[in-house]
Amino acid sequence: MPLEIVTIPCLSDNYAFLAHDAASGQTALIDAPEAGPILAELDARGWKLSHVLLTHHHWDHVDGLAGILEKHPAKVIGAAADAHRLPPLDQQVADGDSFDLGGEPVQVLDVSGHTVGHVAYYLPKSAAVFTADSLMALGCGRLFEGTAPQMWTSLSKLAALPDETIVYSGHEYTQSNAKFAITVDPDNAALQQRMAEINHARTAGQPTVPSSLALEKATNPFLRAADPAIQAHLGMKNADPAEVFAEIRARKDRF
Repeated sequence: MPLEIVTIPCLSDNYAFLAHDAASGQTALIDAPEAGPILAELDARGWKLSHVLLTHHHWDHVDGLAGILEKHPAKVIGAAADAHRLPPLDQQVADGDSFDLGGEPVQVLDVSGHTVGHVAYYLPKSAAVFTADSLMALGCGRLFEGTAPQMWTSLSKLAALPDETIVYSGHEYTQSNAKFAITVDPDNAALQQRMAEINHARTAGQPTVPSSLALEKATNPFLRAADPAIQAHLGMKNADPAEVFAEIRARKDRF
């Protein structure tokens, strides 16, 4: 059975996630923006935390951890490459590593770019990937530390996962990402439809995360740097997709 995954809004626009295995009772938290909403969700469901999976060191993904561990001592897992600036880790992991959660393998993917040492966690049986600030709904994280080629490699790695994979990203940025996306992919009918759905959801106060990888591949310009229509619109026909991605990212930074 796939894990039950719960989305928890935190801070002003962050998301944390719980992944729960009913058979074993194991429950993992993915990122810890703030303690209050996460502890409330655990209490409401009667779940006991067994694991915490950290994606990267930024404060809005780790600052709630101490308060959570006070009430739910759990095994903290994070990237070895980021261990020097993450909270204390019980297990350090790297690209290609795998560990068990409720009888399901969790595969570690290095997705550096937003930060160096950023990881994603892919659960193939549950068809879920937790990407935080690497691949985001209709976007990708700003390149605070890594390079454009590095981020393109990371996004290409995520795009190679099965289309049915559900992408659990770290922020509610989708509406603003959509406003930019249409400027570089204006004739994309799937994007136009998604924008309408996003606007409807946000007007109703509903989240736009998670999303499917298939939808991201059809509409997210940061995954579509090889698309001829986008390349033509940018005046970059037949360019290296990594160079096209760099141009898209630079335009988003100025948007």
